[in-house]
Amino acid sequence: MLRYLTAGESHGPGLTAIIDGVPAGLSLTPEEINRDLGRRQLGYGRGGRMKIEKDTVEISAGVRFGRALGSPLALTIRNRDWENWKVQMSLSAADAATAKVVTNPRPGHADLAGAIKYGHEDIRNVLERASARETAARVAVGAVAKTILRAFGIQVCGYVVELGGVRASFDGLPLDELYRRSEASDLRCADPEAERQMRERIDEAKRKGDTVGGIFEVVAAPVPPGLGSHVQWDRKLDGRLARSLMSIQAIKGVEIGLGFEVGRRFGSEVHDEIFYEPGRGFYRKTNSAGGLEGGITNGEPIVVRAAMKPLSTLMSPLMSVDLVSKAPSPAKVERSDVCSLPAAAVVGEAAVAFELADAFLEKFGGDSIEEVRRNYESYQAAVRAR
Repeated sequence: MLRYLTAGESHGPGLTAIIDGVPAGLSLTPEEINRDLGRRQLGYGRGGRMKIEKDTVEISAGVRFGRALGSPLALTIRNRDWENWKVQMSLSAADAATAKVVTNPRPGHADLAGAIKYGHEDIRNVLERASARETAARVAVGAVAKTILRAFGIQVCGYVVELGGVRASFDGLPLDELYRRSEASDLRCADPEAERQMRERIDEAKRKGDTVGGIFEVVAAPVPPGLGSHVQWDRKLDGRLARSLMSIQAIKGVEIGLGFEVGRRFGSEVHDEIFYEPGRGFYRKTNSAGGLEGGITNGEPIVVRAAMKPLSTLMSPLMSVDLVSKAPSPAKVERSDVCSLPAAAVVGEAAVAFELADAFLEKFGGDSIEEVRRNYESYQAAVRAR
């Protein structure tokens, strides 16, 4: 139902996203997208690039008078830093002779693998697109997806649960309050004591010329039962969510619900018992499954977590090998962050929102938002009547 492509390099003129499948009549303004773009740029441990870029979106197609037309949306985010990179990132072959060539790949980055795959001798041809700067475009796409979900009362929120081995504790905290506290924190963490320790870990990494990663969690609620399907591998929503999250730069692991903990417990400690109440329908008192069973939403909140590795650009670089001479060489030092986990939580929101919106439109599809609403309300009435 929904699909998108992004284009653009980290230090090029800008980033572009094309989104197809947005229902006609959806209320959509640049301000809604800009809000999430601004959230992505915040966070303790971010580098100097965030002081340069103030991301805002230009909607150049697909919207008229504040509402989607049903045709593809075209979104552009300009790179302010492009002014300083016009020679290095020039379109003209005439500037190639004066550009600085990068030949010392960073361990943990796409530098070497990308150069080998595409036959590049200048690693900048890889690192510019592999950069997490690309996630600004995905956050813009996710903001559109969130707008679709909000039209049906579904909220998607992300926050940090662990950073550099420091784990936050907020058991029993209602989701609204958890999210409110997270939004008020520059580490997107709802636990003040854990936040203090996390800040110390970031400071320690900065002193060492190092980086630090962690884990964020994304929750979506309320989600109707029946999104996704068990009938084919590529229609399972848990698989689609995992793929989307794993595609984010620096993400190395994904959990849904209890995640890997299910492998350490008895079945009686894992599975969510089923209850029924007239007018409410089927429900659970626990949510170990994270809102998904058999690749299908079961009506409980979607709960997913993703693990982000420490960023691969170190101010005290690891050893590498020069791509051309094959001589030992310190890895490339590119401007970067000490920690971008709070920003990754916002990118995670976008990834989850897009897959949920796609599954939602797949289930309740229509060419206009009002047609989707009629289908959705009819289905909800049928579910409550079971």
